[in-house]
Amino acid sequence: MKSLRMTAWPVIAALSLAAVGVGFNLEPGSNPFSAPAARAADSDALIPRAAIFGNPDRSAAQVSPDGKWISFTAPRDGVMNVYVAPFGNMGAAKPVTNSTDRPVRQYFWSADSTHILYLNDKGGDENFLIYAANAETGEEKALTPFENTRAFLYGTSWSRPDEVLVGLNNRDPKWHDLYTLNIKTGELTLVHENTTEIDGYVADDSFKVHFVTRATAEGGQDVFKVDDAWNFTPFATISADDAVTTGIVGLNTAGTKFYMIDSRDRNTSALTETDLATGETRVLGENAKADISGAIVIPETGDIAAFTTEYIKPETKPIGDAVAADIAFLDANLKGIWTLVSQSHDNNIWIILNDTTTEPAAYFAYDRAAQKVEKLFTVRPNLEGAPLSPMYGVEIPSRDGLTLVSYLTLPRGSDADGDGRPEAPQKLILNVHGGPWSRDTYGYDSEHQWMANRGYAVLAVNYRGSTGFGKDFINAASREWGGKMHDDLIDAVQWAIDNGITTADQVAIYGGSYGGYATLVGLTFTPTTFACGVDIVGVSNLTTFLNTIPPYWESGRKFFNRHVGDASTPEGLEFLRSRSPVYRASEIQRPLLIVQGANDPRVNKDESDQIANAMKASNIPVTYVLYPDEGHGFAKPANRTSFYAVSEAFLSQCLGGRFEPIGGDFAGSSLQIVEGIDYVPGLKEGIEAMGAQ
Repeated sequence: MKSLRMTAWPVIAALSLAAVGVGFNLEPGSNPFSAPAARAADSDALIPRAAIFGNPDRSAAQVSPDGKWISFTAPRDGVMNVYVAPFGNMGAAKPVTNSTDRPVRQYFWSADSTHILYLNDKGGDENFLIYAANAETGEEKALTPFENTRAFLYGTSWSRPDEVLVGLNNRDPKWHDLYTLNIKTGELTLVHENTTEIDGYVADDSFKVHFVTRATAEGGQDVFKVDDAWNFTPFATISADDAVTTGIVGLNTAGTKFYMIDSRDRNTSALTETDLATGETRVLGENAKADISGAIVIPETGDIAAFTTEYIKPETKPIGDAVAADIAFLDANLKGIWTLVSQSHDNNIWIILNDTTTEPAAYFAYDRAAQKVEKLFTVRPNLEGAPLSPMYGVEIPSRDGLTLVSYLTLPRGSDADGDGRPEAPQKLILNVHGGPWSRDTYGYDSEHQWMANRGYAVLAVNYRGSTGFGKDFINAASREWGGKMHDDLIDAVQWAIDNGITTADQVAIYGGSYGGYATLVGLTFTPTTFACGVDIVGVSNLTTFLNTIPPYWESGRKFFNRHVGDASTPEGLEFLRSRSPVYRASEIQRPLLIVQGANDPRVNKDESDQIANAMKASNIPVTYVLYPDEGHGFAKPANRTSFYAVSEAFLSQCLGGRFEPIGGDFAGSSLQIVEGIDYVPGLKEGIEAMGAQ
């Protein structure tokens, strides 16, 4: 659902892997909106990697606040940029940003519909700066032209449409000062110099700050009410147990209502509304099995009109009558899971993303007054008619009684009756999500489709610590990295074996970020369980990881101490060592592929260096691939497709699945082979072809 306005969240999604996958590079001068012919739905057809992981034709549609423009991202000379078209005339689209290196992945409309605002970094360093492009002329400017600075966009304003509220850490890298930023002139005006370790500001539509948040010594948060003289009055305390499942959503436009998701005195978070004049609080939405995951906000008033929860699949429910008819209409008229991604200021035009899982996602414009849905575009038309596989939600019991909501995708042709169980056991990849404070969800998943098309069953497990299932599930993972969190993954593998999904000798483990750490744990703590592993930007040494977190994560340090381990005490250091795969590298018995971005600020390159060097010291073969122009994931399509080419060949050698030869997939990539060029079929030839370009 629509992102909630003016949100100030603690640092919790620390190791979520940056998205690694969108569609192929188009040759300069080609039509970026052309739709390749649909392929036959042949279950044996090998879908090209580039069709799955290259640049999409178009994506990320939004409507301008005045309802006159549709914007979207599409390739411009091979790099994803923002295009703008008059509403109702997509054929007249023109590019308004001109990023020539890294794709534009986060963009917003200014409140007055004159500018596109976007954030971008350099080489994956996550020092995001704010840029503006005139929606009609395409004139661009850097609004925060600073070095070694991470800008944070708090919000836009209907009453101050030329300005945005931003945070900048150019004075102190640990803390963001609060500014208003004039979009047209670039003028910055200091609102508050953050010398008291504030980690979040909550403002109304006029940019008046009503609340601030600050981390507690135990890993929770204190919420303070703010007066005009910047005096702080305690308003609420969020305990460490509630830190992931409780937080401020924001205020309505008038600044009279205060919204939270709140798990205090309950397990799953509820959506609450507090009247600031009377102090009365009421529950707007709740689900006994799942936390609040999103909401629909009325743009003019800032009132919340609906909420979303997701246990196995997302559900959107209205609050009152404001959008009840719209939700019912979209539920009845769109096949699959629909998500509201953008609204006009008058709330008449909604942009909807629709996901049917077995078809490429598509964007629609919904006219609320006419109750009419009109398709804007398909994200990847080259996948229309491709042999995509359904996803099944399953509940897997852990050994100590938790329920692990998981998602299973099977190769086409392996499940003739469509019951989510193959007729014969399949090769299986356990695909572990990052975070760990995030979750796997139901819907089209590019890696699931890629793996299933190559002949693998894919299992994605929401192990303890995953978000969305209540605070008890989160806190069951406290200091269980490499412990019960790993037990959950092993239990899921055993479930797959017991249910005929796979056999014990046909399981690989694969993951990015925390999933990379889980891969290393899998090959070191349980060295004969998995046939092989793929570690993408994974932690190998918990002590060095905690000592190299980015400075702007400082407010979350106590949270890490509580949930991962405390590197500041001898006992804590010993515990972290016991849960660090690098110290068990000599026990690795199965093939390992390590992939790392050199500029990763979350998981330092040294994490991959350490495990690779430890394996070399024990004379254990390893393949280590490095990308010097990437960070925590792969933004550039040439790097993505080369990564998936290497992974596909590696997995094929390990499990015997199908693979598309590497061929020219390294063209334009920065890929470097640090170790093990001879251990992956086609890798040496691909590097030689790359050098001959």
